[in-house]
Amino acid sequence: MTDYRAIYLEELVRVAPDIDPETVGENDHLQDDLELDSMDVLNLVTALHERLGVDIPERDYPRIATLAQAVVYLAEKSASG
Repeated sequence: MTDYRAIYLEELVRVAPDIDPETVGENDHLQDDLELDSMDVLNLVTALHERLGVDIPERDYPRIATLAQAVVYLAEKSASG
């Protein structure tokens, strides 16, 4: 089984190396709490696509805005193909 939580955190830290993955809460918002800008979010989306082969359309960006939401979303998208 794929560990979407670990993958999300790994890619998040690659995009924003100043973030300590140990301190990221399940409901910390990428922009509001972790202070990523729109380019960082786009880089995260690209990294997740490359790593998992999952297309994340812009309308779905809010569904990966927190760790908890992203884990559910990535699992759903991966399962659906």
